[in-house]
Amino acid sequence: MEFFTLFILVLDATLRVATPLVLAALAGMFSERSGVVDIGLEGKMLGAAFAAAATAAVTGSAWIGLGAGIATGFALAMLHGLACITYRGDQIISGVAINILVSGLAPTLGIAWFARGGQTPTLVGDERFRAITLPFADAVKDVPILGQLYSELLSGHNILVYFALAAVPITAWILYRTRFGLRVRAVGENPAAVDTAGISVTWMRYRALMVTGFLCGVAGTYMSTAHNASFVRDMTAGKGYLALAALIFAKWRPVPVLLTCLLFGFLEAIEARLQGVEIPGIGAIPVQLIQALPYVLTVVLLAGFIGKAVAPKAIGVPYVKER
Repeated sequence: MEFFTLFILVLDATLRVATPLVLAALAGMFSERSGVVDIGLEGKMLGAAFAAAATAAVTGSAWIGLGAGIATGFALAMLHGLACITYRGDQIISGVAINILVSGLAPTLGIAWFARGGQTPTLVGDERFRAITLPFADAVKDVPILGQLYSELLSGHNILVYFALAAVPITAWILYRTRFGLRVRAVGENPAAVDTAGISVTWMRYRALMVTGFLCGVAGTYMSTAHNASFVRDMTAGKGYLALAALIFAKWRPVPVLLTCLLFGFLEAIEARLQGVEIPGIGAIPVQLIQALPYVLTVVLLAGFIGKAVAPKAIGVPYVKER
């Protein structure tokens, strides 16, 4: 029974850790399905994390912080669109530039505004998104197995975790069951045919990037106002790149994206459990090795187990309208 309780706690941590990965991967899915490579997921998340934490600290409201985070993610997505769609710039360079810009600008603004070495003030009370206890969770927590699953695993998360889980089927429905989703996928596969049908390729790609900016804004806000209690320098720690890896491994499909992100989250969740563990004949597992597990797994999966991942045919190629 102790093992089951430990397993539930690890899965509980997995959901919390995987939330920003899921949101960022879904954000990248809209962008790349429309034909725009977005390496700038990392920068969008980081910028949103800073804006949300700074705004929440000043206003005292996590919801206003969420609005600031979404607005920042949206603005950076539009900047990427301006460079790549309107001016047909290199999409990789634009994404890297956004990452570099935000990684330097956010701590600089933090130092100038709060004088805390680039951090924002610690968020308390309504400045953070707090855990939600689902109905009857306290009443059934002593029920073996099912009670623990409901009260420990499903209950006790903040609203952004539940939003991330709900975003997966919503994304699948949008991409495969709506006119907007059909057009986004068509623009990523054959923009000339879409243009011939009288649909603006430029406008469709901008609309896809709007969704990308929104989801990155929520992901960044979660990191600084829900999972953590402040913004710290480089707090995304490569999660934008992990989200891209999950997106490629899942072959740009929503449900496999969720499963891959949960796998990465699980590896990160067991880091604390493995630190200091003694292995007979080897000794304690090095902390650095444990921390590297998600990234090592990413390389192994992409190199040997993904098979052939067929990206959208027009991805990374600026569209030039034929005259």
